[in-house]
Amino acid sequence: MAHDLYLAARNAMAKAHAPYSKFPVGAALRTEDGRVFAGANIEVASYPEGWCAETTALGHYVMGGGGRIVEIAVTAERMARITPCGGCRQRLAEFAGPEAKLYLCDETGVVETVTLGEMLPYGFTGEILK
Repeated sequence: MAHDLYLAARNAMAKAHAPYSKFPVGAALRTEDGRVFAGANIEVASYPEGWCAETTALGHYVMGGGGRIVEIAVTAERMARITPCGGCRQRLAEFAGPEAKLYLCDETGVVETVTLGEMLPYGFTGEILK
């Protein structure tokens, strides 16, 4: 199942708009009911005010009805084992538990699996805001 999520991320990466960094990234999320949402990074001229692939995928996910995210795949054209940036780790943590699988990929597929909790061990939770 991880490979199909990688393929969704890779297909999204092909649609990236990265004219400034020349660093296309794709991400795909799977909810516990099996739905997949993908996104690519999108840059704008007031660099770095664009948004990451994970943010784009999360936008599709929220508009698609949300749910619990259980798997995430991230891939980049020019970097193996890319991980979500710090901001995206927190964004993902809003909708996925620390046990969510995070697939780090290269140009051929998944090369390492970690959990979101391993990537963001001390993330903020909404509980502190109540």
